[in-house]
Amino acid sequence: MKLIFASDSFKGTLLSEKTVELLTKASHEVFGPCETYGVPVADGGEGTTDAVVLATKGEKVYTDVHGPLMEMTRAYYGILSDTEAVLEMAQASGLPMVPEEKRNPLNTTTYGTGELVLAAVNAGYTDISIAIGGSATNDGGMGFASALGIKFLDAEGNVLEGKGSELEKVAHIDVSGIPENIRKAHFTVMCDVTNPLCGKDGATYTFGKQKGGTPEILDRLEKGMQNYRDVIIREFGQNPDETPGTGAAGGLGAALKIFFDAEMKSGIDTVLDLIDFDSVIYGADLIVTGEGRTDWQSCFGKVMQGVGDRAMKQNVPAVALCGGLGKGYADIYEHGIDSIMTTVDGPMELSEALDRAEELYYMGAVRLFRMVRAGMRMK
Repeated sequence: MKLIFASDSFKGTLLSEKTVELLTKASHEVFGPCETYGVPVADGGEGTTDAVVLATKGEKVYTDVHGPLMEMTRAYYGILSDTEAVLEMAQASGLPMVPEEKRNPLNTTTYGTGELVLAAVNAGYTDISIAIGGSATNDGGMGFASALGIKFLDAEGNVLEGKGSELEKVAHIDVSGIPENIRKAHFTVMCDVTNPLCGKDGATYTFGKQKGGTPEILDRLEKGMQNYRDVIIREFGQNPDETPGTGAAGGLGAALKIFFDAEMKSGIDTVLDLIDFDSVIYGADLIVTGEGRTDWQSCFGKVMQGVGDRAMKQNVPAVALCGGLGKGYADIYEHGIDSIMTTVDGPMELSEALDRAEELYYMGAVRLFRMVRAGMRMK
């Protein structure tokens, strides 16, 4: 019997690799000796670099970069091969890096994420995968691009720093300073949102509030973003609002696509490709996946959807062990997930479920595998 374990992390409690450990222990308790293979996975948000590096037996490289408020911080990218590297903006420009009382998207920048990319390219890596979930920024990617040699100029020719408050000042974009090795690199962006740069569904109004934006701040940022968009249209002949995903990460998606010709891909599909998941599950008897909460959103670029779709293509049964279920959870059955079991075993407060996460997960895994064993005995 060959069992594959590929679960997302349970936010705030269990890391993806911990679920592998617990599933392995539970499967051996129920089935005895059996072949198991654990694959830490993520969907392109926080923790993606760790998951891919662990799954591919890669390594991390640390470097100093500027954080969202231009404070110095330590970040890392992952090495996957002689040419491939993976990184996530949450390492350099993530929302948790900004104290709640200082959260204001007028003041934050993606500059550090650009520095992280530059470090990887300068080290000789030419195929860069970037996870852009969890940002603290709404700068249109100006900070990111500034770190990679692009100059954003105001009407008087002054070079702008590259933060949200300066979107309204952009009058000209000079890309002549992009280093040759950056021009030759190939960028893949892990992006699961389809929001345009501007408008009611754009970067500012969709994601700005959670980054500390008040209605007044958001209105100002939106006007600035419209100005930025218009300069891009005038000087590059491309309208970011016509390309899905350009509003991701406060507009970083637009900078990557317009200035660096990045390829926009699903986060979970990119991760599964990086770890060669299709080869891993070939010939498997069962795949176990899961996440902290399963609901209608699980079908839109999340781990369970990605794993289930791959399982379905190879006709491998897949089941899930999840923390809880929400509205629309059954939609995931259309993506190759045959059944779902929850970790909680009775009514309890959320705080208790979180405190007992490891214990509940293990007991849930035992129940799941006992149910599978019962199914194997049916005639």
